[in-house]
Amino acid sequence: MLNLIDLIGEFWTAALLGALGGLVLGLAARLGRFCTLGAIEDLLYGGSDIRLRMWLLAIGVAITGSFTLMAADMFDPSRSLYLTIRWMPLASILGGLVFGYGMALAGNCGYGAIARLGGGDFRAFVIVLVMGVSAYATLFGPLAALRNWAFPQVDVTSDTPPGLAHVVAEWSGIAPATIGIAIGLIVILTTLASRSFLAERSALFWGTAVGLAITSGWAGSYYAATAGFEEMNVVSHSFSAPVGESLLYIMTASVREPSFAVGSITGVAFGAFIGSLLKGHFRWEACEDPRELRRQIIGAGLMGVGAVVALGCTVGQGMSAFSTLAWSAPVTFAAIFAGAALGLRQLIEGFQPAE
Repeated sequence: MLNLIDLIGEFWTAALLGALGGLVLGLAARLGRFCTLGAIEDLLYGGSDIRLRMWLLAIGVAITGSFTLMAADMFDPSRSLYLTIRWMPLASILGGLVFGYGMALAGNCGYGAIARLGGGDFRAFVIVLVMGVSAYATLFGPLAALRNWAFPQVDVTSDTPPGLAHVVAEWSGIAPATIGIAIGLIVILTTLASRSFLAERSALFWGTAVGLAITSGWAGSYYAATAGFEEMNVVSHSFSAPVGESLLYIMTASVREPSFAVGSITGVAFGAFIGSLLKGHFRWEACEDPRELRRQIIGAGLMGVGAVVALGCTVGQGMSAFSTLAWSAPVTFAAIFAGAALGLRQLIEGFQPAE
């Protein structure tokens, strides 16, 4: 691996490792039907929890993998964004609700939209573009001042990161890695306590693959940040602000270095392209209904804003932050679920009370 950094440098190494994990995520979306909104819709309207259990299995694998890396000194969760920024519960709740509602309107989260784009869906291109611009407008653009005023991102000042494993470790004296691995295994075993889910071999495989992809993201970015000399962030996969970062890189690649995020986005799109070809599902699609396009644009804009406020999306908070056992992860994911449920009800049932 050191030869790789010597050969292409830290930034390209991080981008390459991000692309490899993104490739797995793209294949999981197209071949394994791994999708947050789809899992919520299946649970609420299809009477099936298979895809939701896929998500929980991926979380359990990611938690176990991330803290195993910590035990092996290959990753330090306390260097991640989710454990270095002071947690603001209101930001998690409000941002999660806005993101979830926008996800329902758009018909996909950022990760799902990139996967659909890889399958030739130009409607997804609009979602990706609007969400990326919206996220960057909230992070650095016209909405940044309002966001900084309402939800200032303040570094953690205490010695204990805002995460379950680290807090329990402080109370008990047990190593955070041991606690994290135990919690991850409990999540995995609880998720597997379903005969119908155990019978779905594809769901088991792709849920595990996604969890390992999140784990590989932490390992890859930590390696690039610590084995070289460049100052780099330790991150894993997320698909909100990184989409805006990737769009910016496309426009200014001659004057800026690539990043893990750029590689991750590229990997997902390419993996989804390969998956759609393998399934025979690749086809060019465009939006023919202006009302649908308007709804998707509004939803994508809400997702960009909500994700930045909540410090992550369905993958950023729902997977990567969860893998570090950050306090923000379950709260944000629950808020995303509630916002998506509200949006789906509006689209499917309307807001009229049942008779």
